[in-house]
Amino acid sequence: MDLWILQKRPSGLLEPYELTRLREEARALGVRVEAVAPEEIDLIVSRGGRRSIRRCGTEVQLPDGLLPRTGSATDYFSLAILRQMEHLGVDVINSSQAIETVKDKLYAQQILAHNNLPIPRTMLVRFPVDLDLVERQIGFPCVVKLLVGSYGEGVVLSHDPGSFRDLMELISSLDRSQAVILQQYIGSQPGQDLRVWVIGGRVLGAMLRSSTDGSFKANISRGGDGQVFKLNPEIERLALAAAAALKLNVAGVDLLFDADHYSVCEVNSAAGFAGFEAATGLNVARTVLEHCLERSRERETVLQP
Repeated sequence: MDLWILQKRPSGLLEPYELTRLREEARALGVRVEAVAPEEIDLIVSRGGRRSIRRCGTEVQLPDGLLPRTGSATDYFSLAILRQMEHLGVDVINSSQAIETVKDKLYAQQILAHNNLPIPRTMLVRFPVDLDLVERQIGFPCVVKLLVGSYGEGVVLSHDPGSFRDLMELISSLDRSQAVILQQYIGSQPGQDLRVWVIGGRVLGAMLRSSTDGSFKANISRGGDGQVFKLNPEIERLALAAAAALKLNVAGVDLLFDADHYSVCEVNSAAGFAGFEAATGLNVARTVLEHCLERSRERETVLQP
């Protein structure tokens, strides 16, 4: 199998952990992997079929599959590449539609709610913000999120109406057109949540993430601690349902502890897995590639006369 991994060029000298691991496991599985940056691709929209893709200015043989690793940083051009690949018959895992949906945090929450999944009460606000309405509908403390973000960036906990008012004044002074999401704060286990990996309609495992600096955000990329967490039927059901609702074949599902149950915080289309592999001993990279191979074989079977 020939597989492209669509990933932004690294800002530093080191290759991202996830790409290195995918290369390692690809060699063991006999998958030919190429890392492709969106900046390398040119699109020609015509009736030219598979000749409409150029890489670094040169016509190339298209891969059997494409694994997008652009996540919340997926811009319009990256989406255009994914859509063109899909039109040309390349198996894109996850699809352009799923990635675009998940990138919009409010739309993703709307879909989860429509599918009757437990989520924190969520509200979209515009400026000027109606503080009384926020207090009645969401309450304090509340979580303030920008519409697009990852690794815990653009997420703040506002403890009371006074600090919330100051924060809204700051955001509006920077960009009054910025839409902001407010969410109910679920504090059953402050500074802890679960990251659950779903690949190909199966739950691989779960990791307990814990903040080590007193923050309510437990992201491993921010210095949080990760430990393996035993799966139970509710965790598996929620993670599978969330991934399915958002049409993700590969997903990192974040669950919050909600009293004796769980709520879906958010779902990621290209989550990092360095901390997850280290904490759980599970092989995310190999499982993702095995899923890509399985899909490739299924497509070959369907296309055979």
